[in-house]
Amino acid sequence: MTKAELVEKVCSEANLSRAAAEKAINAFTSSVMETVKKGDKVNLVGFGTFSMSKRAARDGRNPQTGERIRIKAANIPKFKPGKQFKDFIS
Repeated sequence: MTKAELVEKVCSEANLSRAAAEKAINAFTSSVMETVKKGDKVNLVGFGTFSMSKRAARDGRNPQTGERIRIKAANIPKFKPGKQFKDFIS
């Protein structure tokens, strides 16, 4: 599902205008990203939890040359689905 398709779905299910639905989705996604960037979690009971994980620096290899390279540490966004979401999909 693309963002445009999600906007249409929210628009029809919540009886909102297309502009209002897009504004709500944009507000949700930016709020989640800002919160996770600060190191906090966003927990939507039944749906899941958005959080950040720290990945340590490590050694790797260039697959083309076999040369050893250093991979920098990074912050990685994570999503852990909630029980209700897992049960719905199963």
